[in-house]
Amino acid sequence: MQLASGYEAELVLGLIGSLIAGYLIGAERESRRKPAGISTHSLVIGGSMFFTFLSPLLGPDSPDRIAAGIVSGIGFLGAGIILRGQSGHITNLTTAAGIWFSASIGMALGMGWYLAAAIMTIFSIAVPRIPHLQSHVGIQSD
Repeated sequence: MQLASGYEAELVLGLIGSLIAGYLIGAERESRRKPAGISTHSLVIGGSMFFTFLSPLLGPDSPDRIAAGIVSGIGFLGAGIILRGQSGHITNLTTAAGIWFSASIGMALGMGWYLAAAIMTIFSIAVPRIPHLQSHVGIQSD
């Protein structure tokens, strides 16, 4: 007896990858007390993965439209996170960019590009730490 078809096995693998990537990225953010943690990143990655996974099954023109919809939809979500304080200081810009980047990880998983998604996850965790590393070793940023 076969437990899952090829599509179902691919879907489960993508969802597991989404949970792992979302957990790693979200936990790193939560450890620094930043908004958009494990749940947000796991849902963005998982949703993007599922839409991308389904897109070839919906017709020949669907992948392009669905990819564009993911990018613009997540951009809208990110725009809602960005705040401008009374002093004019803009906050949560990196959070919005991180959510947008997480959607790209989900899209990579949905296409079966697991190595690319893993590298992108590492990249997403490493980049926010660069300013902290620079100050730790005494490098001045521009």
